[in-house]
Amino acid sequence: MIRAGRLKYAQTMADLAAQLGMPLGTFRNRKPHTQEGHPAPISSPKSRALLWDSEQTKAFHAGRPVPALPEANSDEDLLDRHEAAAEVGVEPHTWNSYKNDPSLADHVVLVPEENGTEHWPRHVIRAYTAARPGRGAGGGRRVGSGDMIPRDQLLSRIAELLDANPEITLGEVADTLGIAKFPTAQAGLAQLRGQRIADLVENAPELTPAEAAERLGYPTVTHRGAAVIAEAELRSRRARPYLQQVTDALAQAGVAEPVQVQVQVRQLGDGHLAAAVPLTTDQSSPALVWDDRYGWRTATSRRHPIGKQTDTAPQGEGIRYLGSGTRPKPAEVLEQLADSRKGSKHPKG
Repeated sequence: MIRAGRLKYAQTMADLAAQLGMPLGTFRNRKPHTQEGHPAPISSPKSRALLWDSEQTKAFHAGRPVPALPEANSDEDLLDRHEAAAEVGVEPHTWNSYKNDPSLADHVVLVPEENGTEHWPRHVIRAYTAARPGRGAGGGRRVGSGDMIPRDQLLSRIAELLDANPEITLGEVADTLGIAKFPTAQAGLAQLRGQRIADLVENAPELTPAEAAERLGYPTVTHRGAAVIAEAELRSRRARPYLQQVTDALAQAGVAEPVQVQVQVRQLGDGHLAAAVPLTTDQSSPALVWDDRYGWRTATSRRHPIGKQTDTAPQGEGIRYLGSGTRPKPAEVLEQLADSRKGSKHPKG
């Protein structure tokens, strides 16, 4: 977490790399922050975007004693999503739905301010917890009440029920929350079960998705659908290191902005994956898109680079496929992006 009053010292990986005079890609490869004695990140251990306290890192690299950070909790501490979830007493994937509540969304702090990692003041999280609908202490309105539940809070409400009872049925979810069994309750339960299966398989690779579903206590009838979602989620996570490598290379070459957090991978409706990387304004294309079926291509829109889902490779004016295969090396992507004569109007497969 970022302790009260220390936001100005919060330092991203890109900031630390610049402090050491290294390109971000080189920093990721060399990992100087893992050397013995280096100050620990102030972000939570599972955070995708690491942060440090710049007073500590500057002292360490100057050979001076590293100053200690405050240990006592303060209402003004800034918590990331893992820490916020722990403060409320839920899993991080449940917090992902809570954070859309206006009482939280209106107070979110991005670190850094431009495309940074979301943080929330501890006092805001505590106030939300005290006013949160639910049973018992800190509860107001009973969970449910039909259409009074905003759509962007449905997953968090379903997650609460799943936390309490892994074997909960569609009917029980629908009756408790006052929502339709199909597709609302069904889709929400399947998504959450799939994500949690993926989390378990990632931590215990010897398990299959079906075995993970059984270990989590999910009913057998739900295993197949949740396993499909889990497998897609796992493929997304496995693709990220390659996509991050290409994105870092693009940023290092000055044709894309540095990405402070991991590249976001989108799961298309047919089970395929796609990701987009916005390019700098001086490039002839507004963005690059990677599709696990076709590889890298230029895009014609910065706002909606992936475009509508189709069964065939996008083609037309402004679209150029770069590299050979679906995972060309970063240097090949950069070379063909820089030369409009290279690439192809069709994917090479």
